[in-house]
Amino acid sequence: MVQTGRRNIHWNLPAISADGLKNFACVVMLIQTIGIAVIEHGVIQLENYTQQELSLALAEDADLMVMAGVGSVMQLIGGMALPLFAFLLVEGFRHTSSYRKYLLSLLLFAVISEVPYDMAMSRSCLDFSSQNAMFALVICLLLVYFLHMVEGMKGVPGILVRLVLVFGAVVWAALFRTQYGLCLVLLAAVFELFHDRPAPKMLLGILISLMYVTGPLAFYGIWCYSGERKDRLPKYAYYVFYPLHLLVLALIVRIFF
Repeated sequence: MVQTGRRNIHWNLPAISADGLKNFACVVMLIQTIGIAVIEHGVIQLENYTQQELSLALAEDADLMVMAGVGSVMQLIGGMALPLFAFLLVEGFRHTSSYRKYLLSLLLFAVISEVPYDMAMSRSCLDFSSQNAMFALVICLLLVYFLHMVEGMKGVPGILVRLVLVFGAVVWAALFRTQYGLCLVLLAAVFELFHDRPAPKMLLGILISLMYVTGPLAFYGIWCYSGERKDRLPKYAYYVFYPLHLLVLALIVRIFF
């Protein structure tokens, strides 16, 4: 409950469950993928233009300019998903009954998602220039696990070990060229290291999420998180949604464009 002013006006912040955060994150991720796969690679077909050719085409074609703007806005909306997925990953780690099963599930669906991801993002069945975001989440989960292992270390040695672990995770995300790897790794580190310290967790998380402009907006949902983890949908439905939505959008582009 928040109180403001001399008239004692009260209002209650909504209580948002983990299921609610997951649903919202999936919706904005879907919007973002439509912007990339359907608008950019389907309608506009960015891969057929050089930068100069695209600039000329946008200047000459008002409809193309509008579609480019729509695609850009849809991608901006998707930026809100990143803090939510990083936050939910850390919460999931702290409540899971089996870390190994959690890690293997993420890894399995990261592998399953790679071909649909390549089809949606580059219109090819195999493209090593970028790997899907679930690989970044695998790296994040490994990082969170090792940070949890050393949480008892204090002083300078503890700080140095934590910095080395975070740096190592950033390097791995860069080497694997994972989508959104840097942002997800840093957010996961902040959510784990400052799990019981809301103020620095929120402040640092907001600063990191500015990499994707709309990311800070997601922290309203995180602030309103109730801690409730009762799933209205089977938990694996969210795992399946990622490769499925990529595959469906990739097929739509192949069929209609």
